Amino acid sequence: MLHFDSDYMEGAHPAVIERLAATNLDQTSGYGTDEVCESARDRIRTACTAPEAAVYFLVGGTQANIVALDQLLRPWEGVVAANTGHINGHEAGALEGLGHKILPLPHHQGKLDAEEVRALAEAYWGDENRDHMVAPGVVYISQPTEYGTVYSLPELEALSQVCRDFALRLFVDGARLGYGLAAQLPEGVAVPALPGLARLADGFYIGGTKVGALFGEAVVFPHPAAPANLASTSFGCRLPEADRIRALALRTCEPLDSHFFTIVKKRGALLAKGRMLGIQFDELFKPNGAEGADAAEGGESVSVVEAVGDAGAAANASDETRYLACGRHGVQQAQKLQRAFVDAGYELAMESPTNQVFPIFTDADRQRLAPHVTYGFWERTPDGRTVTRFACSWATRPEDVDALIALL
Repeated sequence: MLHFDSDYMEGAHPAVIERLAATNLDQTSGYGTDEVCESARDRIRTACTAPEAAVYFLVGGTQANIVALDQLLRPWEGVVAANTGHINGHEAGALEGLGHKILPLPHHQGKLDAEEVRALAEAYWGDENRDHMVAPGVVYISQPTEYGTVYSLPELEALSQVCRDFALRLFVDGARLGYGLAAQLPEGVAVPALPGLARLADGFYIGGTKVGALFGEAVVFPHPAAPANLASTSFGCRLPEADRIRALALRTCEPLDSHFFTIVKKRGALLAKGRMLGIQFDELFKPNGAEGADAAEGGESVSVVEAVGDAGAAANASDETRYLACGRHGVQQAQKLQRAFVDAGYELAMESPTNQVFPIFTDADRQRLAPHVTYGFWERTPDGRTVTRFACSWATRPEDVDALIALL
């Protein structure tokens, strides 16, 4: 049986497992205060070109979303998100359970439109009854989106500018960020790299659970110091003078991550054995190196280490991190599969440049493939067919992709 249900079905990159085993009996301080976690933070700061970034390690994606958003929001504020956003549709009301309303906007292949966000902010600030309303406080996006699509650099810049204009925070859910960074976009279209993300967003997280770690997400506040926040939000802010002063004063009186450790604890998200998280990101953000140089011969299966190494070699970047190599491998396998679906005559619900593929199946297609492969249900179409999702990962074996293609 072949399995393409999700991108977190496997364990972890072998380097992570080896490091965990080698340090199993080491004794370190708890709660992420150890030297391994600090090393991982430094590696992430370097990758983001953000030396002052505050980095915190949490266990899972929903946990990272609600704790970070709880930090960024004031009690009277809500979150602007696409109606298909993960926090809106697949987190069981976790954020709203904390008292923060989600303010949904229509999605465009999973993405928010910057001008629609601007219109929402203008409508709020132009409403004389706004004191009776939930104020927009944060704009939430995922990179990639629920549909496997990504925000290009110009699209992210446009959203960031709207946030600056209205003293909003921009937060990026990076559960699959490794695959977003490796997205295969048309020539001339740029996807934001980590330094660009750090420049444009107020907070984001680097997903590990789906990109090479056993579990874990790294929450990053790239520029937490109050002066930097003040400079970024006051420039070009279009609120009326009195409202601008009030909004900026509320936002900049403390560093952006002030008391975040306490919020993490309050929400039950603080892991006592914090080094278990630090070790994983310390390994994933090391250079990918020469793994996979000795390819299997004689038709033997290519190992996970070799497959990921080949992805890094294909990028021809000696300083590429294991994390990005993991993302590239998953995207490469998914793009091969996506082309095969099209060549076999299947319609795609949308074209994804990342690690998720969305072919539309008839009931007969599903019955024919059921004994051979598992995959995700997405939605039913008006004509009674089914949008499905096939997810590749950092550990997807090329021979499994070939076997699936042979079934099409």
